[in-house]
Amino acid sequence: MDKDERLNKTIEGWYYLHVNGNLIYKRDLHGIVADIRDSDLAKTLWPFDHSDRSGAWRIVVEGLSLGANKKRVEELAKLWGCDDIDAVNYSDYLKITLDVDGDSKCAKQPNFINLQESVAGFGDTYLEAMADLCKNLGFKGGKMWNHTFESLCDKC
Repeated sequence: MDKDERLNKTIEGWYYLHVNGNLIYKRDLHGIVADIRDSDLAKTLWPFDHSDRSGAWRIVVEGLSLGANKKRVEELAKLWGCDDIDAVNYSDYLKITLDVDGDSKCAKQPNFINLQESVAGFGDTYLEAMADLCKNLGFKGGKMWNHTFESLCDKC
């Protein structure tokens, strides 16, 4: 699914990162997004559409990069099939490179030169490596008009 197709999808609900580190889902009921956006207990939020693969990856990568409960992130990743095999598809979509460096998985920005000059991320899984890259690219989260991992990769 390309970026234009994603804009035409229906939002089924919202995931948000609670200040306690939990990723919580709320169905898209009238006004629920405003309640989440206005809450001091929500650090960041994401729209959810079960058919949007990049949206699922965005939630788990960005959530993990912001310190979401790792067990909850892994639970959602497993539920949505966001594994090392599917990570290759997501990395192709973002135009980032996935690699193995020693004992670690590695995610590199599109214009990667070397570790001294370029941003990269590392982890035991490609999800963890992409979350580390997301964090290293400066992802801060937010409730509406914020950068996404995808937009930060586009800037590379």
